[in-house]
Amino acid sequence: QVQLVESGGGLVQPGESLALSCAAYGIMLKFYTMAWYRQAPGKQRELVAEISSGDTTNYVDFVKGRFDISRDNAKSTVYLHMNDLKPEDTAVYYCNGKWRGFEDWGQGTQVTVSS
Repeated sequence: QVQLVESGGGLVQPGESLALSCAAYGIMLKFYTMAWYRQAPGKQRELVAEISSGDTTNYVDFVKGRFDISRDNAKSTVYLHMNDLKPEDTAVYYCNGKWRGFEDWGQGTQVTVSS
């Protein structure tokens, strides 16, 4: 059974950093394209960053230069390092994995940026 488990969310002040982790169970992570999405209250879920099985990364404009996605296939874990956080980054962050038409989601972790 596939399971994606996020951790690392919390409350931070504007300008601070936070690191999210996504532990993957039941899959061979190295074959998957992994991504982080987020959903703010009243808004649709949106892509934040993704990393292919070949380690090619892609970021949406509003996080470029601030966020970094990485993966450790040996630890079956994907990371999202977030720097210079802004109040508009407040959302539930979800881990997503895709492989050959299969798609899985984690339960999400809350990130709140507030002074």
